[in-house]
Amino acid sequence: MRYDLVIFDNDGVLVDSEPISNRVLAEYLTELGYPTTVEDSYRDFMGCAAHTVHDVVGERYGAALPEGFDELFHGRVFAAFGRELAPVRGAGELLKALQRDGVEYCLASSAHHEWIRTALDLTGLREHHREERIFSAQDVGVGKPAPDLFLHAARTLGVDPARCLVIEDSRNGVLAARAAGMDVYGYAALTDPAKLTGAGATGLITDLGEVLGLLGPLG
Repeated sequence: MRYDLVIFDNDGVLVDSEPISNRVLAEYLTELGYPTTVEDSYRDFMGCAAHTVHDVVGERYGAALPEGFDELFHGRVFAAFGRELAPVRGAGELLKALQRDGVEYCLASSAHHEWIRTALDLTGLREHHREERIFSAQDVGVGKPAPDLFLHAARTLGVDPARCLVIEDSRNGVLAARAAGMDVYGYAALTDPAKLTGAGATGLITDLGEVLGLLGPLG
């Protein structure tokens, strides 16, 4: 298969943020009286848009999170990022190789733009991403598993969705890519491979170095 565009998720694929953000979220929700383990957070929120936390608390507890929850949560996460965040192993090398080989790529994340850029800055990966190729669920008003974000990225860059390859680490991300009519490989370094294949992943990888072997001749 020849691909004209590689679309990367950010959290858990390019930046190793999932263990940090899910730990901080679980701690914060528990502090507010909604007992949550890190495993719960992975199950309920990984790969989802920010409003999902509010939706789940509302449905499960019939309650609303306090005003300013998102801002305080982001502040706590960014503070932890500053101490702990690192790129996923091989991310920088892969992006350099794609640039060297003239492979078109972009980033499409359910996270807010501020979150995405903070993570890229802290990990040194910002230099590998042109501003007009960073897409957020904020741009379309709905996160994964809806296909809107991926379709928006492909449309903006003038690429047929069928010629896109998505690299995702969450079930919702895989569902979104498949709904958009795109091939998607699940990055299974952290996520249970069965969740990715069960959502319809075209295949699985466990090392970002494997991405180059998926591309075939581009053009």
